[in-house]
Amino acid sequence: MANTESMYQEKMQDIQKQLNSMKQAINSNTKVVAFLNSSVGQYLNEHPCVALTLLVFFAMSAIPVGLFLLLIIGTAVTACVGVIIMEGIVISVGGVALLCVLCGLAALSIAISGVLCVCYMALSSLINYWYIWTSTPEKKQEYSENCSQQGIVSSASDPAFNRSEED
Repeated sequence: MANTESMYQEKMQDIQKQLNSMKQAINSNTKVVAFLNSSVGQYLNEHPCVALTLLVFFAMSAIPVGLFLLLIIGTAVTACVGVIIMEGIVISVGGVALLCVLCGLAALSIAISGVLCVCYMALSSLINYWYIWTSTPEKKQEYSENCSQQGIVSSASDPAFNRSEED
């Protein structure tokens, strides 16, 4: 039993030596020396219960303060990502809407140009027919010959076309 007590005493002495060397390392640090020389450091050195209370308070408040800071950082990151996602959604919806409008305009322009082409050809034919209708018999004969050479059925054989000659 005496053997185990001496073994515990040796271990306690080793632990004391380690604690003393750690205390010396902390007390020899220039920042600790500067803090202990300040008025707050001297007050805490004279009132160890207040120092222990502050130490426990700061140690216990580290986790809630850390969680709060994580919440703030998470909220900021989420807000930035949310803005980026929202901006992407708005740009995507706007792009699709623009594509739909442009496709509609393309279809409308094709339809309008088709109507205008048909109107141009019809009006051109009407003006050409009107010109021949109101022209002299020589021009009617010339038009009739040009149409027969090109293989186009002439309206010169039409009674309405020849009616102006009779008039």
